[in-house]
Amino acid sequence: MPNIKIFSGSSHPDLSQKIADRLGLELGKVVTKKFSNQETCVEIGESVRGEDVYIVQSGCGEINDNLMELLIMINACKIASASRVTAVIPCFPYARQDKKDKSRAPISAKLVANMLSVSGADHIITMDLHASQIQGFFDIPVDNLYAEPAVLKWIKENINEWKNCTIVSPDAGGAKRVTSIADRLNVDFALIHKERKKANEVDRMVLVGDVKDRVAILVDDMADTCGTICHAADKLVSAGATKVYAILTHGIFSGPAISRINNANFEAVVVTNTIPQEDKIKHCNKIQVIDISMILAEAIRRTHNGESVSYLFSHVPL
Repeated sequence: MPNIKIFSGSSHPDLSQKIADRLGLELGKVVTKKFSNQETCVEIGESVRGEDVYIVQSGCGEINDNLMELLIMINACKIASASRVTAVIPCFPYARQDKKDKSRAPISAKLVANMLSVSGADHIITMDLHASQIQGFFDIPVDNLYAEPAVLKWIKENINEWKNCTIVSPDAGGAKRVTSIADRLNVDFALIHKERKKANEVDRMVLVGDVKDRVAILVDDMADTCGTICHAADKLVSAGATKVYAILTHGIFSGPAISRINNANFEAVVVTNTIPQEDKIKHCNKIQVIDISMILAEAIRRTHNGESVSYLFSHVPL
């Protein structure tokens, strides 16, 4: 693939390498370091003049440092005369702060969108945004990819009783996501209505739908402290589910998440590798990982060739 360069930020080099390998390319040379006062310094180690540049940086780990590193890398490539700079952000940072839900609350996702645009990004590729409306925060093209093809493949290959399952959303906001998967599998769906006392704490849950004598598969875009999905698993077991699985695009797993999963009624908690999971797997044998590097690599290939990326929403060679 001529006139294309892929650079990796420091948040998820393993995923960047897998994307480059699938495209038959080598990662571009870049050095990131910090000065003694903790300022981030980025040095692009090769010419990008006239090149189609893709920078892979996920919103995980030291999120603020990694976001700043991404902005500096975009700007460094832009002022070095790259023809186009695309930010590949598998897990979009600050995606949950997407609306003003109380007085004086910031809309931080919009602020991040503004910073990416001002830094010089011409295009954004991301995956399973917490709210699809975040695409509207940008005045540049945004491709919001979905992990759904990889999720369907995993369900069919790893759950023998998948034809007798119910796809469950742990909240009303994920209803569209689970109905799409349920339709593709030709199975029923259910959802759980939750009431929160405050952020990261769930007060009460009500199951809407039937899971009795069925395998229940919880599907959500992300899990942070895992309070919601673990409460949901207990609710599904008490409602008669024979087995409970959880499938999540972004496994953040902060705070008490790992201990909660270990103590919960899950057969498996399946996440994609938009966020590195190596350390988490060492402490929890229920976590399994789906590789989505092919979806991102195919999106990059199609973008570079001027082809439609929307084709990936239903067809992807996994």
